[in-house]
Amino acid sequence: MEESENLPLKTNLVFGEGNSDCDVLFIGEAPGFNEDREKRPFVGRAGQLLRKSIRELGWKEADVYITNIVKRRPPENRDPSPEEIESYKPYLTRQIEIINPKIIVPLGRFSMNYFLPVAKITRDQGKLFKTEKYFIFPMLHPAAALRGTGAMNQFIETFKKLPAALNKAKGGEAEVIETAQEKPEKKQRIEDVQPKFF
Repeated sequence: MEESENLPLKTNLVFGEGNSDCDVLFIGEAPGFNEDREKRPFVGRAGQLLRKSIRELGWKEADVYITNIVKRRPPENRDPSPEEIESYKPYLTRQIEIINPKIIVPLGRFSMNYFLPVAKITRDQGKLFKTEKYFIFPMLHPAAALRGTGAMNQFIETFKKLPAALNKAKGGEAEVIETAQEKPEKKQRIEDVQPKFF
């Protein structure tokens, strides 16, 4: 799929990085200033916390995949708009199809609501959900964790639960079944060669 001139946002493309044949897919909201500059996801303070937390589980960054819903930075680091999320949806959809992870970890409410439209991040982070297609384990965004001790402690404790959640997902178990909440996907043919995306 080649770049459309109608796509919103004209900053640098930040597609994602990691192992495209992995069990765990982390999905944030949108690139920030540092990500736009380096053209890599999660490289600022929040990204450093995420990557440090991955390593502290005994995992390697190369064993997971990290991306965002929106592939370009919104102005002034504002939240992505519904229109921007919808515009970049085909790219994320194809990423997920190619990677086919055992578990998806949405980071923050925008990413979580992409998969679980009626979920609340404060209530539902750290729970393992099963939608029609995927196991979803939402977490606080690491940027939110940096804003206070309580949020940081919650982020750390939830991150420690991720290996157990992954094992449950591999075994087909879930704490909450949310088959009716998954948004219907638009049928769209997309080539799976990354360089042709943009």
